[in-house]
Amino acid sequence: MDMCGEKVSLSLLLRLAVLLIAVCLCIHIVYLETSWQSSPPPLTLGRPSHHDLNWSQQTKMKSGSSKKLEKTYESRKSSLWTLRKKEHPHPSPACCPPLHPHKKALRWHINPQPWASENHSLEDEAKRFLSYITTPQVTCAPLVDNYAATEPSVGNWAVCLDPEFNLAHRMKSKHCRVYSFGLGGDDRSMDHFLAQSGCEVHCFDPSLEQPHLQKAEIWFHRISLDWRDPSPAIVPKRQVNNKKLATILDDFGHRDVDVLKADMESAEWKILENLVLEGVLDSVGQLLLELHLHWAGFEVAGDDPSVVRYWYSLLKELERASFRLFHVRNNPNTPHLFLHKNIMNATSSYTLSWVNTRWKPSGSAHKHDE
Repeated sequence: MDMCGEKVSLSLLLRLAVLLIAVCLCIHIVYLETSWQSSPPPLTLGRPSHHDLNWSQQTKMKSGSSKKLEKTYESRKSSLWTLRKKEHPHPSPACCPPLHPHKKALRWHINPQPWASENHSLEDEAKRFLSYITTPQVTCAPLVDNYAATEPSVGNWAVCLDPEFNLAHRMKSKHCRVYSFGLGGDDRSMDHFLAQSGCEVHCFDPSLEQPHLQKAEIWFHRISLDWRDPSPAIVPKRQVNNKKLATILDDFGHRDVDVLKADMESAEWKILENLVLEGVLDSVGQLLLELHLHWAGFEVAGDDPSVVRYWYSLLKELERASFRLFHVRNNPNTPHLFLHKNIMNATSSYTLSWVNTRWKPSGSAHKHDE
């Protein structure tokens, strides 16, 4: 009996196992059929079937809905952009702004003016140049009040005290600054006049014994104005500092000068060229300069017509920088020589004064403290 019972139980277990396997196979077959029907059929050559048409219609409907969404997005984007333009009519600046937006780029040469005539003659160049330096471009009326009853022309020099410009107002507020370059024997009457009128006056004289000295209301410095800074490889025989104007301004911590007065004994042309090329003229309110015409000047090369054309081009650069000539005086005591010749009875020395018609001082001048 025990043996019969064991055989029955084994046969039941085998039957149950076969049944379970059959059920699993059926479930797997059903899963494969349903997944194959839900996926799109592969592309076949020939006429599309009914299933293919249904699938293409569904894809078209989907693509049409996506295009509608894109159009809606574009319309919303354009409306937002229109609102932004109304709120901000001026477009924002492009990234990224320059680090020094007001700093001018250095130039390498002076723009030469056209020749005065086709034959490039000295007479034509001299005629144009002399006519230019003897014709004032603006009129500077002296400031008429109880403060400035003094004639603004002292000696060979003149300053513009017209209320249209800044010097008279800054003299009243004692915020003006003056740089005067020359030698010890030069006329200092204009320097004393400006110092007594409330200006901070710095005189630069390479013949001084001491590096810095204060006499009454004027500061003296043993510095000479040059168109280049000294080379560190060359040791000077005498401790005289030859510096460019930009270097002097940096050393003294000054940003601008109301009056720049210079008698550089034929070095004025190369110095003026340096001021133009480095853009330092923007820091100068009025320029008082003595010109020497009996020879070309230091390091000025070329034949006589080219030299005069170079001179004229430099003065036109001043005009381009908003400087206007308001006073001219020739020295009748000097020889009548123009590049070693007697041309149009011109004297060898002229004192000219320009005013920067667009000059705005960056700040109040502070008294120099050694």
